[in-house]
Amino acid sequence: MYACLVVPGNLELGIECARGFSPHIEEDRPDAVLFDARGLETLFGPPGALAGEIARRIGVSASIAVAPNPDAATFAARGIGMRGGGMRGGGGVTVILPGEEAAALAPLPLNLLPCPPQTAELLHLWGLRTFADLAALPAAGVAARLGDEGIRLRRLARGESNRQLRPLEEPLLFEAACEPDSPVELLEALSFVLSRLLHDVCGQLAGRALSTNQLTLRLTLERAPEHVAQLRLPVPMLDAAVFLKMLQLELSGRPPAAAVLRAWLRAEPVKPRRLQHSLFQPPSPEPEKLEVTVARVRHLVGEGRVGSPELMDTHRPDSFVMRQFGEKHSAAGAAVAVALQETAAADGAAARLCLRRFRPARYAQVLVVNQQPVRVSSPTVNGRVVVAKGPWRTSGDWWQSSAWNRDEWDVALESGVLYRLFREIGSGRWFIEGSYD
Repeated sequence: MYACLVVPGNLELGIECARGFSPHIEEDRPDAVLFDARGLETLFGPPGALAGEIARRIGVSASIAVAPNPDAATFAARGIGMRGGGMRGGGGVTVILPGEEAAALAPLPLNLLPCPPQTAELLHLWGLRTFADLAALPAAGVAARLGDEGIRLRRLARGESNRQLRPLEEPLLFEAACEPDSPVELLEALSFVLSRLLHDVCGQLAGRALSTNQLTLRLTLERAPEHVAQLRLPVPMLDAAVFLKMLQLELSGRPPAAAVLRAWLRAEPVKPRRLQHSLFQPPSPEPEKLEVTVARVRHLVGEGRVGSPELMDTHRPDSFVMRQFGEKHSAAGAAVAVALQETAAADGAAARLCLRRFRPARYAQVLVVNQQPVRVSSPTVNGRVVVAKGPWRTSGDWWQSSAWNRDEWDVALESGVLYRLFREIGSGRWFIEGSYD
């Protein structure tokens, strides 16, 4: 069975009412809503009881029809509005049982049929005024004069259509907003506003059996630019308390510049995470608790210092960025990692030296004779150079302020320790970049 509501001038109310019965909804502008009512008998009883429940929930005068197919329900509901239905405001209820479609639609006027103006004028010239008039014509004669269009209209007039619904697809927006009575200056007071927004958004997500992996908070400030805070989660979550704690840590580390006039929160919907736990391994930490811990560490050490390192696509030494846990690495970073793996595989089991970098590089004084370093002096490294190899010049990004240009040396001191030195070409300063193991 299918149900149709015609609510003149209030299509949004009809859509909201239909969503309470079925997720499969078709919008027939300007004022009709059609939805799939199959299977609702176990909840509301026979079609008549279902139509009565629809009329009770809609709360306003509306034309309601329940029929075995979508088109019959639509024509019947619109026909009620044209006849008045015996109710004030054009409302009324019609129930069409299987096998009664042709008889129920027979008195309806032909102008309810969706057909081109030329076809409608031709039917009028033939003297056809109602559905019954068109339904009584022989199928062969209608096909000979009107073709496939005529056969389709005849089937509609006889209530024999059995098409699928064209579902109404609206973008899923999970958002909430709040405008306090007075500007909010303290983080503690703002937390109450955020808690309300988070519970509203999480409730919307739970109603659709969804989770989120990204939250965006926008704060409208008093005489200051808008403040935006964004949480990117490594796994889908749905815990308002965890989200609130993470937002508090974010705002305490980067507070708004002025009092808050309005708060708006939006969540990106994703499918929830499903896990199968092992019987023989200890359970891993819950992602929610782990993410709060990571947020606390980020609050202490600063943004961009917590996460997974990713090599940058550049020849600049020791160049990397920190990606958040769970965030996909860029194609360039993945290509660099693959190249390093291939190089290591090509080297096989050959012995290689490993450079242990000093971060930051240690400043040193280097004595140079005949363009060769002969002695190194620094607070931690001192000694005479017995072997020196180099220089190897590296440079890049000359078009940016972050350009680098330097000469590198590998040296062995009299103590037997191997170091890498480099000299900045622009400043002439020497540094110890690391030691070889």
